[in-house]
Amino acid sequence: MNKIIAKEELAPQIKKFVITAPAIAKNRKAGQFAILRLHEKGERFPLTIADGDPLAGTITIIVQEIGRSTFELGKMQIGDEILDLVGPLGQPTAIHHYGRVVCIGGGVGVAEIWPVAKSLREAGNEVISIIGARNQGLLILEAEMRDVSHQLFVTTDDGSYGIPGFVTTPLNQLIQQNIKIDHVFCIGPTLMMKAVAEQTRPFQIKTSVSLNSIMVDGTGMCGACRVNVGGVTRFACVHGPDFDAHEVDFNELLQRQKIYVQEEKKSLALFKTD
Repeated sequence: MNKIIAKEELAPQIKKFVITAPAIAKNRKAGQFAILRLHEKGERFPLTIADGDPLAGTITIIVQEIGRSTFELGKMQIGDEILDLVGPLGQPTAIHHYGRVVCIGGGVGVAEIWPVAKSLREAGNEVISIIGARNQGLLILEAEMRDVSHQLFVTTDDGSYGIPGFVTTPLNQLIQQNIKIDHVFCIGPTLMMKAVAEQTRPFQIKTSVSLNSIMVDGTGMCGACRVNVGGVTRFACVHGPDFDAHEVDFNELLQRQKIYVQEEKKSLALFKTD
């Protein structure tokens, strides 16, 4: 069993958990994820490993309550135990000394870009970060991102805090100022990642995205997480989750993400009436 030893609400329906998982904490790297099953009748679902402490034997995950399983996790308290926690899964983010990198996180994707930005800075890169949310109340980990970045831009869709608009606004400003960017790393909603990819494509700026396709087993056997990258089928759980943004078929990914929308709504509605 994996015990919850700390819990914090970062924003409405966004919670941070610290969980005992010694083997995962010892071996995890930036960009990898774990798959959780809360109880015997629970579904398997993936969450990025935001942080880890090998000495304490703990990992940190940050979850947004969207569907039934994430709402169930959100209701768990310190001392509760998670039945299954498997990881680290997926390929780690390619951390090298690129030079100047831009790390972009949108929504709860900020929790996923945080360990990437931290590792890139530790590798000697100049890290410019851009984080965004729909409004100030949903913005998370601003202080943590500032600590690992040489420069941080904050955006809100409604203009309630920071730069009004999307994460593409400061990115466009950097490009238009002819600031040399050696690599962009982007994690967030699929439409946001698609927009970033289209913004960097004409300038041939290498761009990596972490794909949030549907996953079940996390080992490449079920095929649920397949994505089209460069005209070739890839499995996000074993070949990714990071891919070259300019080769990803985002339109197909968006369609596949809608496959179980109605079933997810029914399941959540039943959970809320229990």
